[in-house]
Amino acid sequence: MGWIFSQFGEQLGRGSGIGELMDDLGHALAVGGDEVCMLGGGQPAHLPELDAVWRRRCQTLLDDPERFKAVVGNYEPPLGNQSFRESVAALLKRRYGWDLSFKNVAVTAGGQTALFFLFNALAGPSVGAVPRKVLLPLVPEYIGYANQSVSGSLFRSVRPQLELIGDHQFKYRVDFEAIEVDDTLGAICVSRPTNPTGNVLTDLEVDHLHEVASTAGVPLIIDQAYGSPFPDVVFREIKPRWDEQMILTLSLSKLGLPGTRTAVVIARPDIIEAMGSMNSIVGLANSNLGQAIVKPLLDNGEVCQLTSQVIRPFYQQKSEFAQKCVREVFNNDLPYRIHLSEGAFFLWMWFDGLPIHSQELYRRLKERKVLVVPGQHFFFGLNDAVKDDTENTTQSYPERQSIWKHQEECIRVSFAMPDEVIQRGIEIIGEEIQRAYQSGPVW
Repeated sequence: MGWIFSQFGEQLGRGSGIGELMDDLGHALAVGGDEVCMLGGGQPAHLPELDAVWRRRCQTLLDDPERFKAVVGNYEPPLGNQSFRESVAALLKRRYGWDLSFKNVAVTAGGQTALFFLFNALAGPSVGAVPRKVLLPLVPEYIGYANQSVSGSLFRSVRPQLELIGDHQFKYRVDFEAIEVDDTLGAICVSRPTNPTGNVLTDLEVDHLHEVASTAGVPLIIDQAYGSPFPDVVFREIKPRWDEQMILTLSLSKLGLPGTRTAVVIARPDIIEAMGSMNSIVGLANSNLGQAIVKPLLDNGEVCQLTSQVIRPFYQQKSEFAQKCVREVFNNDLPYRIHLSEGAFFLWMWFDGLPIHSQELYRRLKERKVLVVPGQHFFFGLNDAVKDDTENTTQSYPERQSIWKHQEECIRVSFAMPDEVIQRGIEIIGEEIQRAYQSGPVW
């Protein structure tokens, strides 16, 4: 007989889209070889220039016995190493002119942990007030947010406006007229660049969201896991912004150090102190290694040189290559659109009128050893969305017409893998898409 799970256990312990994604990623990387086309995860590419920097930094630590002993053998304070926090604040002040000190900086065990803390601290049930929600003003949004609540439904989302561009591109834009502000609003959150689509909110959109958040008296959270100042995988000009009405999250993962599980939160001091308290309760302290590796690169500006000269050009070239493969494979024979690739590691592909569910497309591709992420996992918090029905793909085609079909017609494809893997994977995607349109609806 099984034990009874609490609401927390049910919410976090019964599987999720991000769990499925990471399971696929972990198994694919563990097995290795040339058979699997791993186009589904957020694994950064192994760039020789970056790997050389990380080896150099680790060797420097090894050559300093006392420093090495402290890094691997000592607990740091729950907020992170103060010297590292000072270096982060100094970099942001030099680069953007923001009025920051170490008191505005907290370290967490990865960006996923940072957002888990922030969402549950700012939304959900609260003493003497109505339960509050995190507003996602534009979905699709990062799959890793979806199951982070410890107290039931946490998100309220807004359908995007779709701008069609040419024959085979499109862009999501925030529908500000559809945003509702009331006393149930606890925070507004966006990722920039957006995971999964590669969308980059314009400066005007960010300014407008900041105005909405300020008027409502709630924070605007911007998840910059792929953004500025590192890894800065942004393919268009933007102006990063921060003030005390905002919370930013940064990460070392996409810089090339996902194994260190190190992220940074930029916020006003009371939020930072709360992050330290949550860190100490949940995990005592953070990993020291990522902070020790990167700190000198923050101080001497090398991290900014790496982003501008190595990281961003690499991923921009990968994006252009992946789009070229799609154009060559799909031609004009199949209905497809790609979201404008403005940043991050992904192509977001939309197959208008796709007669099978994206989950079924994912299953078929997985059978052929091509791993992508089905689109419906990224559309959460919509009142008229699939909700608890996301896994039910057995309904007849007419019965599902009331559901916004767009979310069932998209997939996320990573272009961080080697070119031959990208090309082979896209060729197989093309074959399965053609098969789907030829065979008709399957539900």
